[in-house]
Amino acid sequence: MVNFSKKLTTDQIPGWEEHYFNYKLLKDRVKEYTEQTKEGNRDRRRVLKEFSKLLDDEIEKIVLFMIEQQGLIAARLEDLGKKKARLQDLPLLQEISELREDYREVGLDLVKLLKFVDINANAVRRILKKFDERLGDKFTDYYVSSRSNHPYSQLKQVFKHVGIGAVVGALSRNLGDLEEREGSYLNIYDQHPLAIPKDPIIDLIKATADRLTNSTNFLRFLGQHALIAQEDTTGSEVEHIEEDKYHFISLVLNLVNTFLYMVNTYIIVPTADDYATSLGAAATVCGVVIGSMAVAQIFSSVYFSAWSNRSYFRPLLFSSVMLLLGNVMYALAYDLKSLVILLVGRLLCGLGSARAVNRRYISDCVPPRIRMQASAAFVSASALGMACGPALAGVLQANVKVSVFTINQDTLPGWVMAFGWFVYLIWLWISFREPALDADAKDFHEDSSSSSSTRYSEKEELEQGLAEQLMPPSNEDDQTGQGERSTLRPASSVVSAYRLLTPSVKVQLLIYFMLKYAMEILLSESSVVTSYYFGWNTSTIAVFLAILGLTVLPVNAIVGTYISNMFEDRQILLASEAVLLVGILLSFRVAGTNYTAAQYVCSALLTFVSAEVLEGVNLSLLSQVMSSRLSRGTFNGGLLSTEAGTLARVAADGTITLAGGVLGRGALLNATMLPSLLICLASIAATMSTYNSLFY
Repeated sequence: MVNFSKKLTTDQIPGWEEHYFNYKLLKDRVKEYTEQTKEGNRDRRRVLKEFSKLLDDEIEKIVLFMIEQQGLIAARLEDLGKKKARLQDLPLLQEISELREDYREVGLDLVKLLKFVDINANAVRRILKKFDERLGDKFTDYYVSSRSNHPYSQLKQVFKHVGIGAVVGALSRNLGDLEEREGSYLNIYDQHPLAIPKDPIIDLIKATADRLTNSTNFLRFLGQHALIAQEDTTGSEVEHIEEDKYHFISLVLNLVNTFLYMVNTYIIVPTADDYATSLGAAATVCGVVIGSMAVAQIFSSVYFSAWSNRSYFRPLLFSSVMLLLGNVMYALAYDLKSLVILLVGRLLCGLGSARAVNRRYISDCVPPRIRMQASAAFVSASALGMACGPALAGVLQANVKVSVFTINQDTLPGWVMAFGWFVYLIWLWISFREPALDADAKDFHEDSSSSSSTRYSEKEELEQGLAEQLMPPSNEDDQTGQGERSTLRPASSVVSAYRLLTPSVKVQLLIYFMLKYAMEILLSESSVVTSYYFGWNTSTIAVFLAILGLTVLPVNAIVGTYISNMFEDRQILLASEAVLLVGILLSFRVAGTNYTAAQYVCSALLTFVSAEVLEGVNLSLLSQVMSSRLSRGTFNGGLLSTEAGTLARVAADGTITLAGGVLGRGALLNATMLPSLLICLASIAATMSTYNSLFY
């Protein structure tokens, strides 16, 4: 196991050594600057100037070599193009085969160049992070903003591979022309990209280029919502261990748990106000009824995250039992005429929130080759649950008495979900297979609360930079022994986790809080608002909420497949915040005007869709700027984002109840939209202040 300095040396392409980023030189210089500034022997402004020049020189060296190699590749392609033109008049099978191999060799050289740029880009990220950590300056923000926005920026050349797409296109077209396609007179420009016969070398180039640019496809974009680590794991030993842990039915059970929990969360939304009034409370108490589940989730997320260090089966079992009991109590509250029992039932449901376990299982026990698909399935299960919950509530329309139990639209969601969790509990008991934890892994879990000893052992050694694929660390390359292990420990408490939050991370958590707050306000008060202004019944509200939930997957498909490949994450982030702001503004009821259903529906669609897009981009950026010490352990990045979102939901539901109780239903809409507006404006301002630090 080697540190990054050694890895950089080991992975160098023979003959290209002198063109690589001199990471060791700059790391030593950072150490020297640190000692000198502490002793007061160096002016900090001079240090910044000298280090900037060193970085400029190293980046210029990389860029000039990259351009030189691109020129050589382009020249070879031109020569091969002339050779191919000569074969058109007299095509010989053997010469065509040789020409195809020549094109493939060019493709392999292009892959080498992409890997060269990739490892150098990582080196730049790491040294910037190291400088900030050692000297306490926001040097990264200054350097990135001054270089990346300059018209002659060489930094952009490192992070954005200009011209590679044209080379890939030339290789694809020429290899496609050389393929034997009987009866076909079409070239690649006449066909859909997915229909083009692809040589394996093209897939290799695309995969390498995607890794370099961190561009996203639909599955990757969906996976970002889950905040699950997507490791670039190539070691056969790690793959073998992951395969041993993997059990398809257990993964399905985790996804079903996710789906049922989201159904359970939203199935009561269309009827919560009616249930509250039937128990003698105000309709706006629906905010407390809905939000009580989120209150309990604040605590359950922590103990489930800690519990998943040692087991997956027992937390899921406990979760199912809590949700079963909670739903039974929710249903019984009607006949017992007790609002307290209703709230206790929802609290028990919140105590059964095992989403931390669901995420952790995918992160730890699903092989890297399908982890992205599993992450996307996790998000899809959540989205479908969000849509199916209200839709199911619209179907559950009855009013009968069975013995002493009342079965109606208010109690049926509880009974149906109790039955669903009972069936799930039996299936879980019979089919779930607990992944085996070897002794080393158990020790690692207990000592450092790591999510996986095999997955993170190498990462702990290698990550010392900024904005790595998952989260940047704060350890030093040259630390060894117990000192290194101590530095690499994950956060052991909320306080220690908070100390690891940089301004960029705090801004992303604020954005996550904002979008969850806006969504919860929209969803939780929908039944009260629509019945008051438009006279909608439960079925109409259920259909409306189901349609909102069903927009999640198609919108993410469009953003993940197209938009995320056209724009940077930070650009999509800011644009989504702006659209969300428009949606919130459109939601307000202007005095003296008639508030229409069309206005409400349009504002709801803008708010919900933009919040969904914002969530994926936000979690993607959060994973890039967060410390690697928060990528594992109990108090990890996933837990922090979950807690931020849960607190937002609690605050939103509390706002609905408070505003409705004090101001009444007539003023509820504007009273709840005002905090959303202020938080949205604050998040946009915060985004602008850290915009350049999100370059990565």
